[in-house]
Amino acid sequence: MKQTFEIRNVKCGGCAATLKKELAKEFGEIEVNLEVEPRQITLEIEDEKIESLKFKLRSLGYPLTSDTLTTFQNIGTTAKSFVSCAIGKMENDKS
Repeated sequence: MKQTFEIRNVKCGGCAATLKKELAKEFGEIEVNLEVEPRQITLEIEDEKIESLKFKLRSLGYPLTSDTLTTFQNIGTTAKSFVSCAIGKMENDKS
């Protein structure tokens, strides 16, 4: 079923490129909407895979807005998102 999720820390096309690349491996094609705040991703996903998606998003630095994070986790995901964004920008520049 196609579902949309609101996510944190997505700032630009570099972030979107990282999300598309990293999530495609496990979840297939991902749409990233940079026109709304908070940013949204849309993908075909079954309910039983949502926890796996949440974990993957956190590992990239882009948790769901509905995730309850400690201050330490929030700082950690923000730092990870900067790295993920930079990687996405570098890979886009190579294209």
